Amino acid sequence: MSGAVRRVRGSQQLRLRLVLATLSGTTLRVDDIRATSAAPGLKEYEASLLRLLEKISHGANVEINETGTKLKYKPGILVGGRSVVHDCGTSRSIGYFLEPLLILGLFGKSPLTIILKGITNDIKDPSVDTFRSTTLPMLKQFGIPTEDLELKILTRGAPPLGGGEVRLRVPIVPASLSAATWTDEGMVKRIRGVAYSTRVSPQMANRMIDSARGIFNRLLPDVYIFTDHYTGHESGKSPGYGISLVAETTTGCMLSSERAATALHREGTDIIEQDGSSHEPQLPEDIGRQAALLLLEEIKQGGVVDSTHQGLLFILCALTAEDVSKVRVGKLSPYGIQTLRLVKEFLGVHFSIRADAASGTVILTCVGSGYKNLSRKVS
Repeated sequence: MSGAVRRVRGSQQLRLRLVLATLSGTTLRVDDIRATSAAPGLKEYEASLLRLLEKISHGANVEINETGTKLKYKPGILVGGRSVVHDCGTSRSIGYFLEPLLILGLFGKSPLTIILKGITNDIKDPSVDTFRSTTLPMLKQFGIPTEDLELKILTRGAPPLGGGEVRLRVPIVPASLSAATWTDEGMVKRIRGVAYSTRVSPQMANRMIDSARGIFNRLLPDVYIFTDHYTGHESGKSPGYGISLVAETTTGCMLSSERAATALHREGTDIIEQDGSSHEPQLPEDIGRQAALLLLEEIKQGGVVDSTHQGLLFILCALTAEDVSKVRVGKLSPYGIQTLRLVKEFLGVHFSIRADAASGTVILTCVGSGYKNLSRKVS
């Protein structure tokens, strides 16, 4: 597969394409990146991701034209590294960069330890809390010892100015990932969570917790949500608050949901939200309630992972040894469907999809690509 060139148009799923191109050794040419948009070309966070890929690999080559509407990416050899530092900027949160780092870090020459700076929690990307509580434990299903995985929050950073900092440690896979048979989602036995607040009253976190518990306590007794209040230099540069919730099942599945106060900034006299729409600041009670209801919706859909983790699950299944993996998810998310298409395109892995009418879930089966960590140091 190495040496192949794949041409695509547009900016859709660029992050996913870059990750799969790196894994498969495929040179990627992307034309017409937002060519008809008022702000054509690569966004700041996409350019930042390309710089990050260069930092964790050796020999990667990135060519971008003057307007940023054409990109040529030739992947290098993944090397990992112990003292990598990357500023993610403030146009997307650290969560946007964590998934690519996790997947690529597993197949490096040496384990990856990286410090990422920027926004830790926002409404667009999975937060660092969800990544720590839900994403990392997924990997033990594929034979990766979770004690070697770590995500430590050093400082919080709320939008729009960020100022957060996290440290991620990813071990390398000695040979290849183990195939997974992961179809029993079990019953929910407990709910855990964290409500954080930075540069606002600590009462904000307590109000979110009371609101979320008001919904969960009618359903099960084992509910515990921690408060995480940051002050001083650890609280980043902007005020913010939010909540991340995890439902743990009897079979060890983790389903997550989260909400955060939207980042607001003043333009003239109106309050303008990040996406340009006018918005009122949300009450902590509303955020707690919305997060709780979102989690109940994820539980209702069924499956061994929640909808935001479907894409990662399918990529991990595709990267396993040449053995059969079988997983159960709820309703397929748009990102999950795109991932299935691109995994077939770049790695040649085809998933068979079967709806389970009795539970309303979907069972996916594939034979792994037999992907091996060829970068690792051989002693």
